Amino acid sequence: MQTETLIYIVLAGIVALIIAGFQYYKKKKGMSKLNMLFSFLRFISVFSILLLLINPRFDQISLSVEKPNLVIAVDNSSSISYLKQNKQAIDFIEVLKINENLSSKFNLEFYRFGESIKTLDSLTFSEKQTNIYNAFSQLNQIYKQTISPTLLITDGNQTYGNDYQFSSSSYNQPIYPVILGDTITYSDLKIEQLNVNKYAYLKNKFPVEAILVYNGSENLSTNFIVTKENSVVYSQNLNFSQTNNSKVINFSLPANIVGVGNFKANLVPFENEKNIVNNTKNFAVEVINQKTKIAVVSDFPHPDLGALKKSIEGNEQRSVSFLNSKEIINQINDFQLVILYQPNDSFNVISEYLDSQNKNKLVIIGAKTDLDFINQNNPFYDIEITNQLEDYQAVLNVNYSPFLIDDINFESFPPLKSVYGSVIFSVPFQTILNKTKNGISINEPLLATMDVNNRREAVLFGENIWKWRSQSYLNSKSFNQFDDFIGKLIQYLASNQQKSRLNIEYESFYNGSSNVIIKAEFFDKNYVFDTREKLFITVIDKISKEQKTLPLILRNNNYQIDLSSLPASEYAFTIKATNENLSKSGNFQILEYNVEQQFLSADVTKLNQLATNSGGSTYLIENTENLVNTLLNDNRYQPIQKSSKNTIPLIDWKYLLAIMAISLGLEWFLRKYNGLI
Repeated sequence: MQTETLIYIVLAGIVALIIAGFQYYKKKKGMSKLNMLFSFLRFISVFSILLLLINPRFDQISLSVEKPNLVIAVDNSSSISYLKQNKQAIDFIEVLKINENLSSKFNLEFYRFGESIKTLDSLTFSEKQTNIYNAFSQLNQIYKQTISPTLLITDGNQTYGNDYQFSSSSYNQPIYPVILGDTITYSDLKIEQLNVNKYAYLKNKFPVEAILVYNGSENLSTNFIVTKENSVVYSQNLNFSQTNNSKVINFSLPANIVGVGNFKANLVPFENEKNIVNNTKNFAVEVINQKTKIAVVSDFPHPDLGALKKSIEGNEQRSVSFLNSKEIINQINDFQLVILYQPNDSFNVISEYLDSQNKNKLVIIGAKTDLDFINQNNPFYDIEITNQLEDYQAVLNVNYSPFLIDDINFESFPPLKSVYGSVIFSVPFQTILNKTKNGISINEPLLATMDVNNRREAVLFGENIWKWRSQSYLNSKSFNQFDDFIGKLIQYLASNQQKSRLNIEYESFYNGSSNVIIKAEFFDKNYVFDTREKLFITVIDKISKEQKTLPLILRNNNYQIDLSSLPASEYAFTIKATNENLSKSGNFQILEYNVEQQFLSADVTKLNQLATNSGGSTYLIENTENLVNTLLNDNRYQPIQKSSKNTIPLIDWKYLLAIMAISLGLEWFLRKYNGLI
């Protein structure tokens, strides 16, 4: 409390005393016991009123004790049950939950992880992927500012993600791995990896690379065999030893039939081999009979050109060639689609030819584009010429109907440099991306498509799309989302198929360890995305003839369903709209492969390294008796006493009002009782 406030309080007491004395002493010329009581009550009332006017503030200090957290993260992947450690893991969790000493010292926080990390409600040990690094990344967001030693209950086998043994560099908490699984190293043959393209071209050969690994000390001989429909298409004899323990085999297989070809690679196991699941891998290749060739025409280099090539050729069915405005003229008929990058007067011949032949094209407009040339040679739209440039960001138009588009967080992408001015279209068009400025849409297209007289054209009103590809990688740690977006645009432009009110998106084959997602989108008769429709999918197993009908769920701007629970087999499916006579069909295959079954034992080396780097220690699940004592006796994990100061004004103290009311009421009652009123 400030000195000035104390002086005011003292003065208030003096003033209250003077008023009370003047009322009952000076007027009565004496001080009886009754007058002394009246003076005291009047003093209390006046002093309370003056205190409320001064309203002093008091600091209230409260103390609290904050316990450290004990984070328990349990591996919920199927490798735990495959190694027969699920019961031991569940029993150990129960032991931790009922330990009163741990509960009194720590806040116990339980999680389970596989492909992602979640709060522990139950353990199924059925997840198909393990990403331990991602688990630490997510926990770091939660416990970055606290003391939180972590128990990692796992076999240490990770199927994808960054190497977790160095996670301690970002996750600054002691880690105590509790090892599930056998720590003995067994002799084992396995197919470490198969590298093969998704697509091949009819009458060609496609390359296959197999990486084979042997863990053991004995010399042995075996065969590597590749079969298709029970016919051997490739075989090779191999010899392994302790020093010669890996082989890389490169070979080619013929692509003779259009469609999906299914192959099985098998490394013949040796006698008494404990794990033969990892000796076999299935793979599939889709054979197609043509390749889409795309020409990117530009008279100057730009980073956008390389980004377009990378994105387009992410699909092996497509190839990109760079040509200038003169070279393209004699080769135009070799390409199914032409991309004109920032055209100018030198593009006059190629532009006239594309128009005369009614060819599809993509036009990209930027700072070096000749807008006069665009307006004179393009019949579909006219650009206002202001000789000014502006930076615009993008927002997705969810009602775009010609093909299915996922929102890849366009709003987070850097702005494109675009011409400042409005665009007037003379033909029907649909906007994929709208321009935004400072997060506000200005109702001008940034990317639009037109479909006129069996001719498709798209125009992008901005350059520096290479920055979008880079930002997409920063957002998702992969170029796939952006490349898929560009791929869908190219596929639309390279085809002249009529647009449909029901569009579906799926893969021809799925690995058994990946999610089987099928997407669809439905439009009303005006080609506006319709969220009221109900879509159902009927899936038929071609081998067992089992049939299922399931609803698709509306998510963002499409309908989708996850069929990951289906067993490995070949399937046919049909998606139907409930209220319209519309349907689409397709076929896909789920390849039999469970990466979690490829492990024979726990990865003790990495878990030991993780514990050492973080300042923790490792324990076997059979020998965890000392773990609790270690945690309880470690001086790093002590409760922290925290104090908090809260400043409270006197006017909030309700008892002062009660004192005023009681003193005034009691004074009035006594005066009335004694006939003084």
